[in-house]
Amino acid sequence: MRRALVVGGSSGIGLSITQNLHDYELITIIDKQKPIFDLPSNVIFHQFDLCNTDYSIFDRFLDIDTLIITAGFGRLSLFENIEEQEIINLFTVNSIGVIRIIKRFYSKLLKQESFYCAVMGSIAGFLSSPMFSVYGATKAALCKFIESVNIELEKNNSTNRILNVSPGSIKGTKFYNGENNPEETTPLALKIVEQMYKKNDLYIPDYNAIYKNVLKRYHSDFRTFGRESYDYKKEHETHRNTPPFKN
Repeated sequence: MRRALVVGGSSGIGLSITQNLHDYELITIIDKQKPIFDLPSNVIFHQFDLCNTDYSIFDRFLDIDTLIITAGFGRLSLFENIEEQEIINLFTVNSIGVIRIIKRFYSKLLKQESFYCAVMGSIAGFLSSPMFSVYGATKAALCKFIESVNIELEKNNSTNRILNVSPGSIKGTKFYNGENNPEETTPLALKIVEQMYKKNDLYIPDYNAIYKNVLKRYHSDFRTFGRESYDYKKEHETHRNTPPFKN
């Protein structure tokens, strides 16, 4: 009996991935908010806020063979305008919470049996991004954690891997104050599922078309890249009154 757990699957890309997981007898969504659409009969929902300290809810699902974590949030803002509690919440949800969940299922990743795992990172975890400083730091921490653990899995002769999905903005989600549109997110969701089943360790959507050059510019001169990024955001005033977004 195939079972999957999707943390953050109530909306956006998480919900779209859930809708495109086929051949599962049971899929469980854990999220802070209820799903925005009606769920199929094989999908159940449990409400949970990753800012809570007690993660024992995840011990109920140790029989799964697929773990997908898309929970996460951020906000474009100058660092001077970010309150201390927001810093704590950002790291709790975007990195510490993800690591705590993976720890509960790590024994499954170490085994020879196939265990599929995908985590939503961000391209912001690979480069400097003024006005995204704390969000980018949370995703950078997640990126390095996944890279390191995947090597440990390899050295332990496990074929299982954690897929780091690191996009820029995602159309069809509430990212950058957009709206949920499953039709727009389905192609990306299908690609993420495909990459996860291949047990790849990194997937950057639009890498060849956009981010290969972006990352090259960043590594060539990260200071100049950062200044240009700051000036662009300042010119477009994207940091002003920007509400939080979810992955």
